[in-house]
Amino acid sequence: MRNINFRVRMVGAGATALVLVLFVQLNYLQVFHATSLDDNKLNTRGILAQFQQVRGAIISGDGETLAQSVPSHDQYLYQREYPEGALFGQITGYFSFTYGSDGLEREYSSLLTQTSGPVTLPLSLHQVKAFFTSQPTPDNLHITVLSRLQKLAANELDGRYGAVVAIAPRTGAVLAMYSGPSYDPNPLASHDQAVEQNAWSSLINNPGKPLLAAAYRQRFFPGSTFKVITSAAVYDHKPSLATRYFPVTSGFVLPDTSDQILHNFAGEACGGRLLELFTVSCDTGFAQLGLGVGASNLANEAKAFGWDQPTPLDLPGVAESLFPAASTFVRNEAALAKSAIGQESVQAVPLTLALDAAGVANGGVIMTPHLLDHVTGSQGQTVMSYEPRPWLRATSPSTAAKLTSLMLSVVNSPKGTGVEARIPGVQVAGKTGTAQTSGPDIETWFVAFAPVPDPTIAVAVLVEDQPPADEYQGGTIAAPIAKAIIQAYLQPSEGASP
Repeated sequence: MRNINFRVRMVGAGATALVLVLFVQLNYLQVFHATSLDDNKLNTRGILAQFQQVRGAIISGDGETLAQSVPSHDQYLYQREYPEGALFGQITGYFSFTYGSDGLEREYSSLLTQTSGPVTLPLSLHQVKAFFTSQPTPDNLHITVLSRLQKLAANELDGRYGAVVAIAPRTGAVLAMYSGPSYDPNPLASHDQAVEQNAWSSLINNPGKPLLAAAYRQRFFPGSTFKVITSAAVYDHKPSLATRYFPVTSGFVLPDTSDQILHNFAGEACGGRLLELFTVSCDTGFAQLGLGVGASNLANEAKAFGWDQPTPLDLPGVAESLFPAASTFVRNEAALAKSAIGQESVQAVPLTLALDAAGVANGGVIMTPHLLDHVTGSQGQTVMSYEPRPWLRATSPSTAAKLTSLMLSVVNSPKGTGVEARIPGVQVAGKTGTAQTSGPDIETWFVAFAPVPDPTIAVAVLVEDQPPADEYQGGTIAAPIAKAIIQAYLQPSEGASP
């Protein structure tokens, strides 16, 4: 009997020890390994929980639903839908079980899953049931982009590679931002992994790089649109150059070379003072202006206009526009001359050029660009609104006024390269750009703002891969697109408002 009792006590002690070990181990895991377990790629419980939670809608500035959650009747509970598809795909981004999220879905994920509305206490059995069984309605994100301008931008590009960015100069609100090609985020939000994977594979193998929106994630040679910044550097650092006369010529021998000649587009001859040079976009004259301004002044001016620094747009993955450091041009003034006309190693993001035009339109102040307009709660009440704020003082009001005069001449002068942007009854200020690339094709640009003297919209247009012929230039290809965007915003159809 004594041996039996002893054995029972030993078994009890062993069981107690095992329980204690289990207790310690569980607490150890929960306290010290909780984060690593949550972050383990094999643990999909947290991801699944995100898909079982309804997300708020994303709504355009003119009331179109761009993203919403609907019941999916499967283990995920909710399906993310994008009613406008590729039109807003590069802005909304996607919410994917396999590939994560991008765009506004990523930038404002916490906002789209929070509830700011008041909690109403249940007063009936039906309300009690709903209180304990239904999820609270999350907040909705209202953005600044107008669906009607976005549709127009897509129609105007008409399947061509390129980008259209429109901004409100006084607030920094993005009014349109479309890139071609774009992509439809709906397949990436599918609950069928085969559909997701096929869509992803198609996108990453697309030569047009639709996941890298040309409007804000890619860089291009800006060509003569950079002459806006070169001119600003003249006024801000070497104003005497603005009245200097440059002889009429079709070619300029680059410094420190004997056989490198910079020619004007199509071999044209041009010259004169800054106003004449800017109006006809004279490369030979601006190359000499760049040399006169100097590397440090030109690099500093580009920096003042938002180049070589992160652009604070509320989207992930925004690229920086690049202008070479002043030290790059030591013993290489030929590169400086070419950089002054937006070639060599100068690389621009269309978003940056739109902001630069907006800064000139706003008296030299570039406002912080933003997509967020306001947030509404479950009962439609506004719970948060964006407050516009300055980003950079790019230049002085005086210089901005002088740049405006130059840009008006581009559109209004009979010799101007931007006459295709004229709008009856509206003063449009603009600048063309036709950039050489490493291949045979060119990139055509137009930046503009209107109406002068009280601008409410600034636009940058890029159309890629155009033939190197006289009829394919920034003034003939990109300027009409900018005109259409400006005209639609300033002269909306009856019942709409800008």
